[in-house]
Amino acid sequence: MRKCNPAIASLTDTTTIRVRFSEVDSMQIVWHGQYIRYFEDGRESFGKRYGISYMDIYNNGFMAPLVELACQFKKPLTVGDEAIVETRYINTDAAKIQFDYIIYKADDNLVVATGSSIQVFLNTNRELELLNPEFYLDWKKKWGII
Repeated sequence: MRKCNPAIASLTDTTTIRVRFSEVDSMQIVWHGQYIRYFEDGRESFGKRYGISYMDIYNNGFMAPLVELACQFKKPLTVGDEAIVETRYINTDAAKIQFDYIIYKADDNLVVATGSSIQVFLNTNRELELLNPEFYLDWKKKWGII
């Protein structure tokens, strides 16, 4: 499992979430599975900001399923807390999309969770792409990553 390393991020995005009652467990803290949803919120916000959303990928003839996901819990969130999800794109030469995540509690900026994910490219036949799709290379060039 790869550790979160802020120094190697190429592009970042932040989005804010507010913890809802339906997201907490019987201990009145956010249920662990919700943090994965918060990472998803971060990926969606990043994709919208930088033009690499799930639909952008799909409209270019590919899918990008998750193949690896990690989360480290630091401090709990509770109902009503506002949190900031920072999503960091990690550049790699391989045909995959990597993100690191840091979730901060908005009122005191304490880190509540960190994580990472890896997505790969599948073509319309659901076959793994071993080379970066052309649209992805163009996207990287647009943002000065390559």
